Amino acid sequence: MQRRIAVRGIVLHDNMLLCVKLKAYDGRAARSFWCTPGGGMDSGESLESALDREMREETGISPVIGKLLYIQQFSFEGVEQFEFFFHVKNIEDYVELDLSNASHAEIEISSIEFIDPSSSNIMPDFLTTENIEQQISVDSPTKIFTYL
Repeated sequence: MQRRIAVRGIVLHDNMLLCVKLKAYDGRAARSFWCTPGGGMDSGESLESALDREMREETGISPVIGKLLYIQQFSFEGVEQFEFFFHVKNIEDYVELDLSNASHAEIEISSIEFIDPSSSNIMPDFLTTENIEQQISVDSPTKIFTYL
């Protein structure tokens, strides 16, 4: 089975989560759901380097990367997927986004904004019920979600 590894940034501001909706591109269909910024790792790239690159591509801003909050493992269209969700600490940099510096925003993103995770269609859906603020603030282990 093929495997894909992705990284995602968790930017939480006033209990609102920075999320994107993706356009149709590279043969992929447009997404009707929200997801946190991020994407697939390149070969030989570290998790932190991949997150920095993906966040800059989608938002134009380099993240100050905090702790690893969540890992998700699932299968989609015959591909085993691993996603690593990191806390992004420079929250204020993302409040007023200017996507003109984001190299991939025009191609990939139809919308980017802070949304209420408890009342929005977000993938993965564990983000709609998780107490993200508590997971960031307490010294607890990374939570792992497996859907195989």
